[in-house]
Amino acid sequence: MSSCLSVYLIDPKAARALVGSGDEQLLEIIRDRFADRLAHDDDWFSSAIKDGAPTAYEALRTVVHGGPYEAQRHHAFQYGYAYERLCSLTGSFLDNSSFSPFRGDWLEMVDEGLKALRITAVSVAELGYYGGFPDGLPTYDLPRCGEWTHEECLAALEQFERTKADGHAPPLDREVVDAVMDVMGWLRHVESRPGFGVIGFVS
Repeated sequence: MSSCLSVYLIDPKAARALVGSGDEQLLEIIRDRFADRLAHDDDWFSSAIKDGAPTAYEALRTVVHGGPYEAQRHHAFQYGYAYERLCSLTGSFLDNSSFSPFRGDWLEMVDEGLKALRITAVSVAELGYYGGFPDGLPTYDLPRCGEWTHEECLAALEQFERTKADGHAPPLDREVVDAVMDVMGWLRHVESRPGFGVIGFVS
């Protein structure tokens, strides 16, 4: 089974602040402009919705209002996807061509490539952990979420520049090199946006 890492350029603090914000204007914009996308997702999860899971819009509304959340643990995946939808609509999607799809321990392999280049301030695998969701937001299995702060991204760029200046070039597989360069591209976007960082979702 393959997975996908989707990555967004966004202010992580602003993203978290959307949860429980009660922003009805944002909900109205999403409902009006992205009705087709919401309907597509409802079709995809139709069996779970028939079993009692919230629809895509119901989950969005619940997340924006900070609850109350569906009590059934196995329905909580919809709230994770609702948070990703908020990030996708308020942030900018970053190129994930090296990470969609991926299999097995690919994220860890890219991390090993980063470490070989002496880049330790960020971890791609951490974008696939569970710890990146705002406090109180229930999740179940997928999606998983992680984030890099602005400071972490700048630190990783500094490490990369030092590696280049030292002429350190360890042998790496071409696919790993391509993925590392994608990561550097994400960080370059962050560099010019004070306060912005990266939020990633694995599904």
